[in-house]
Amino acid sequence: MTDWDPEQYRRFAAERAAPFHDLLALVRRGRIERAVDLGCGPGELTVLAAEQLGVDGMLGIDHSPQMLEAARAHERERVRFVHGDIATWTSDHDHDLVLAAASLQWVPDHADVLARWTAALRPGGQLAVQVPANAHAATHTVASAVAAREPHRRAFGVDGPPADPVATNVLPPDDYARVLYELGYEDIHVHLRVYAHVLPTTRHAVEWVKGTTLTRFRSAMPAESYERFLVDYERELVSVMGDRSPCFFPFDRILLVARRPG
Repeated sequence: MTDWDPEQYRRFAAERAAPFHDLLALVRRGRIERAVDLGCGPGELTVLAAEQLGVDGMLGIDHSPQMLEAARAHERERVRFVHGDIATWTSDHDHDLVLAAASLQWVPDHADVLARWTAALRPGGQLAVQVPANAHAATHTVASAVAAREPHRRAFGVDGPPADPVATNVLPPDDYARVLYELGYEDIHVHLRVYAHVLPTTRHAVEWVKGTTLTRFRSAMPAESYERFLVDYERELVSVMGDRSPCFFPFDRILLVARRPG
């Protein structure tokens, strides 16, 4: 299981919230009695969605005990959080909104997962998903390259370093549009957006990915090995990206929103 650190994840809260706001802006307004946020993380954005969309009952689901502990501090009358696996979650046509922001990339077989999520929607219900599409970014490619080299590779044991889920799981935008069409959706909107972040220094990019893609390495190797990996990773990333201050940090994301007929 990936070992998540809510405080590390929150270090770039404003930047991470920007695509969430864009996703909510694509959701059609109207009565939303029941909604779910799949991969809710530390919970702040789940509450934000419930408030902005006027949701009567919002459920946040996450697989990480650390994230759930942080999220439950935000529980209120209309928002609660439970443990669950977004890869297998479904329900019986009783939700007005299924929301997933920066979580789908962590699970494989997106066509099958989206079919299960679709089964949870009432007629007229909406699916709103945001997924990173930045496997080509230096922060990702350098991480995989450094992890695959010795002495780091042996720290992962016989299975070697875990693969980048963004590279292995995320589909091209056209494929998501096709999947949604084949699932019977209407009003399909799929957008590839580039978020032009500016970080104080290149080393802040390391801090960013320590809260996301590098968690797979931290969970799979001894702590002292991970610290050595971080030293080599930062050195190589700065070499590739340049030792910049400020540091331009573009981030590609796919936003998709669609509505079930009815």
